[in-house]
Amino acid sequence: MSEYIKSELDGILESVMDDYAENKFIDKTDIFNQPDKRVIVDILHKLQQIIFPGFFKDTIYKVYTVRSTVAMLLEDVMYNLVKQIAIVLKYNKECAAASGEKVREEAERIAVSFFKTIPRIRAYIETDAQASFDGDPAAYNKEEIVVTYPGFYAVVVNRIAHELFKLGVPLIPRIMTEHAHSLTGIDIHPGATIGRYFCIDHGTGIVIGETTKIGDYVKIYQGVTLGALSTRGGQLLKNKKRHPTIEDNVTIYSGASILGGETVIGRNVVIGGNAFITRSVHEGTKVSVKNLELSYSEGNTKPVGDKTEDTSWFYII
Repeated sequence: MSEYIKSELDGILESVMDDYAENKFIDKTDIFNQPDKRVIVDILHKLQQIIFPGFFKDTIYKVYTVRSTVAMLLEDVMYNLVKQIAIVLKYNKECAAASGEKVREEAERIAVSFFKTIPRIRAYIETDAQASFDGDPAAYNKEEIVVTYPGFYAVVVNRIAHELFKLGVPLIPRIMTEHAHSLTGIDIHPGATIGRYFCIDHGTGIVIGETTKIGDYVKIYQGVTLGALSTRGGQLLKNKKRHPTIEDNVTIYSGASILGGETVIGRNVVIGGNAFITRSVHEGTKVSVKNLELSYSEGNTKPVGDKTEDTSWFYII
């Protein structure tokens, strides 16, 4: 390293240290009292192995029975999950002033409660795999869905994170779902409630907000937003129903946006692509955007307009 660089780095170091002294929020240096994202992602990976005992083998465990493997995984995940929960419980008002021993006891109670939900998580995921297979003619088997489908992975992570969210665990559920978001482009808040037989087809660009409620047998395509009508109120909107309710057997095609906490999409509704919905839709309705006029120009020929409409749809837009 040149003398010039060395001299400049000394000055830069001093300026950075002076900036740290201004006591901004981002100046926190208590790195050992923050959740470890790498550990949480590892927990997620091991939970995936527990949920799918025959799909995601870990060569670290040199055992030959499913029971022995799962026993080792459970012990590993329990130990690390308790540690991470104990760290984040400081964000709960009830635990902020509690002793270390009390926080540890609460973390253990929460972790045990979470592990007891694993059979329920697996039951839901079994239906999700079936829904994805039934709804996708390009799927040759359910193994393909489990191993390769990003939409299915995002739902699996949400099923796990949602149970931790319901138990009042801060931060960790969001780390899990944002990890899935970074891998798949699918953003599902861990607070969202999702019923059985849920299918995401393709998935990229999907956003499902915190207070969304989704019923059974719902299928959504890429680019769908189930969001808030407005977030202008910021923190004043916390704990209020901001996102829509989607009832059973609804299909939402690509690019559709359904917004607002009072918006309810009734049973057996079909929402066409690129629809923008801000009010409730009655049961059995089909919603579509009327086709725009298309103009085709080939060589020196005069452009020809094309106005085609699918009259089988009920238009409410």
